[in-house]
Amino acid sequence: MTTKNAPLQQWTDEVAALTKPDKIHWCDGSEAEYNQLVEQMLVTGDLLKLRAATYPHCYLHRSDPSDVARVEHLTYVCSENEEDAGPNNNWMDPSEAHQKINKLFDGCMQGRTMYVVPYCMGPIKSPYARCGVEITDSAYVVINMRLMTRMGQAALDRIEREGQFVRGLHSIGDLDPERRFIMHFPEELSIQSFGSGYGGNALLGKKCHALRIASWQGHREGWLAEHMLIVEVESPEGEKHYLAAAFPSACGKTNLAMLIPPKSYKGWKVRTLGDDIAWLHLDATGRLRAINPESGYFGVVPGTNEKTNRNAYEMIRHDTIFTNVGVTSDNEPWWEDKQDGEPATDWQGRPYAAANGPAAHPNSRFTVSAAQNPGYSPLADDPGGVPISAIIFGGRRREVAPLVYQSKDWKHGVLVGAGVASETTAAAAGQIGVTRRDPMAMKPFCGYNFADYWSHWLSFAEKSESLPKIFHVNWFRQDSDGNFLWPGFGDNLRVLRWIIDRCEGRSGATETAIGYLPSPGDIDISGLDLEPSTMEALLNLDKEQWRQEMQEIGKYLEAYGSRLPQELLEQQRAVLKDLG
Repeated sequence: MTTKNAPLQQWTDEVAALTKPDKIHWCDGSEAEYNQLVEQMLVTGDLLKLRAATYPHCYLHRSDPSDVARVEHLTYVCSENEEDAGPNNNWMDPSEAHQKINKLFDGCMQGRTMYVVPYCMGPIKSPYARCGVEITDSAYVVINMRLMTRMGQAALDRIEREGQFVRGLHSIGDLDPERRFIMHFPEELSIQSFGSGYGGNALLGKKCHALRIASWQGHREGWLAEHMLIVEVESPEGEKHYLAAAFPSACGKTNLAMLIPPKSYKGWKVRTLGDDIAWLHLDATGRLRAINPESGYFGVVPGTNEKTNRNAYEMIRHDTIFTNVGVTSDNEPWWEDKQDGEPATDWQGRPYAAANGPAAHPNSRFTVSAAQNPGYSPLADDPGGVPISAIIFGGRRREVAPLVYQSKDWKHGVLVGAGVASETTAAAAGQIGVTRRDPMAMKPFCGYNFADYWSHWLSFAEKSESLPKIFHVNWFRQDSDGNFLWPGFGDNLRVLRWIIDRCEGRSGATETAIGYLPSPGDIDISGLDLEPSTMEALLNLDKEQWRQEMQEIGKYLEAYGSRLPQELLEQQRAVLKDLG
């Protein structure tokens, strides 16, 4: 199999001449191809078969111990102009970057197969989807890309019709951390990744294409590529709303995407359209519509159980690739907080010993088709996407941020998103309560200067009068003893219900300096054991804390210099003035 697309064929030939593989395989995305690659990896030991009786068609992959997470310090945006990359990215001159990484790719696939992986991010027939081709020497990458993207012949057919695609070149190399780079060339719509076989470093359709390169594309083409879940909420009356939400890590993003309504919310239904990435386009009527460019989940597995995320727990019990989890004596996958079984071996294959650390690596993963989620929405495959009623930002804050509030308008909402922050936990950093800014939860993923990114967000106010309402939530407010005030999990639907009612003009709110706050009685807490004083604490606005917060946000924004849109600074100053 080859291609009728001359630029793709020429690039493939050039890569083969550089990397010198023994064989070239063009991937068709078929089930037979997937099964053949799995069998091949079982023979080589790259995959281990898990217990078929309880985990049918499930496999374990163990990474090199030095290759278990994203490597932000080795991730570069190589734009022609350093200012275009911005202070939020590591930058390298494109010519220097090409020279450096081409040396690494020279001959790196000798003795290996070069896989050519055509893929589509988004439904194949969607005008909002974009295609790419990843060339890799990793069969593990190929089988993961089949689960995570629309991969194979249909994607190649679209590339041949349209002629456009993002070029991704990947090799696991020799897994030397000193010879590991992830380079993005936005103007060339290309990605080069060397020296890692792990997730986002190697599955180039994910963060590299769907966020860093796509955010650059969106800036130039008039749309948004965002680190957001997409969820459908249906009331007992059959009214449906679609919400997009952005949270930094450890803030409950996957749990919200797969939320299961509390028992008292009979007749309410929540369905998942996406757990990680959303591409947002204005339609002909000015509505912002979203597609999930992915077709699978690459999720963190520790902490997943029937209580925390029943849908995720159920969907990974068959046809799943596990990476870096432990294994029980009867060959079932095991991870911390699984709540059944005991580990016999750890994620490195050693006999489990508590002194060696957790059985499953804290960043261990599952890869699974999104269609296996019991809460899966078939609209995830709709070429037209879904109309977004509300955009929700959130962070992990012990104090300061109320349970929920609404921005005053779109431009103020951009400030709300730009100010997103989370506080570190002792487990994460050894120092509790350090506030880290993560604008729109895009800090590691925005492929260009944040100042230009905020200008792009602000520009939508002039493009449409039908934009979604913008909100901020904080599930993590605590009392003076460190106890969480809000129950979270399924009960977060109570907050989503207020958000939806605000979008429909059905619920009241009080205007404050930071936006519109619900009164304690505006959020349904029937069936919850919450004192009125607890709701008051959850919705309390401490003006002195907020003055300090807005001053810190102002300093953070000003660090972006002359490219910072003055409109954003004006929004920050207006809030500060209103706080008195």
